[in-house]
Amino acid sequence: MATDRAAPAPHRSPGEHRARLTTLHTAFAEFWRHPSPWLIAVSLAGAVVARASLGHWQWTDGLVLIVLLALSPLIEWLIHVGVLHWRPRQIAGLTVDWMLPRDHRRHHRDPRDLPLIFIPWPVLVGLLPTLAGIALLAPGRIELSLTFLVTVTAFLLSYEWTHYLIHTDYKPRHRPYRAVYRNHRYHHFKSEHYWFTVTTAGTADRVLGTHPDPAAVATSQTARNLHGIG
Repeated sequence: MATDRAAPAPHRSPGEHRARLTTLHTAFAEFWRHPSPWLIAVSLAGAVVARASLGHWQWTDGLVLIVLLALSPLIEWLIHVGVLHWRPRQIAGLTVDWMLPRDHRRHHRDPRDLPLIFIPWPVLVGLLPTLAGIALLAPGRIELSLTFLVTVTAFLLSYEWTHYLIHTDYKPRHRPYRAVYRNHRYHHFKSEHYWFTVTTAGTADRVLGTHPDPAAVATSQTARNLHGIG
């Protein structure tokens, strides 16, 4: 999504943060060298332990899981379009911009820079407790709230892994992952105006009209320079 650093690293040598990760083993080992996966994984483990300790499983737990999984491509699309591709603008004489879209522009400029792939850890430091607070303070069964929290944090970890793996040198071997891989690669190297989902291909993009035939789309001159603002 963006970077696990708030500012560009000065004087970075060419090739740094660009290790060739051609196997799942090397990619998996590198994944855990970054802070964001750990933050999410620890939160997920805590939520799983808390939910399992309470028990009292009901059909509504399964319903929460199904609804959140069904909505996740749409939520992913909305965040990608509305937040990550936010165009800086002047409001009351002030330039409105912030970390996520700013770092996402850096990610488009250099899709192979590994730290730029991850959700920024400062964002997670605020997001994960917020999600926990929303879940625990929501009315209704605490068990259902924890099911919600487990599902959301599991999706976040899945997003991090999928997005990261797409940007490594590991090549897809199975049809479902090939579709996801191509979908996101089109977004980076064909046109930034389409193919906004990351963990799925042809889901929310089809519904919202951003999944065209790649052969009919001209290669964008600003795919690596979002909004053409440098």
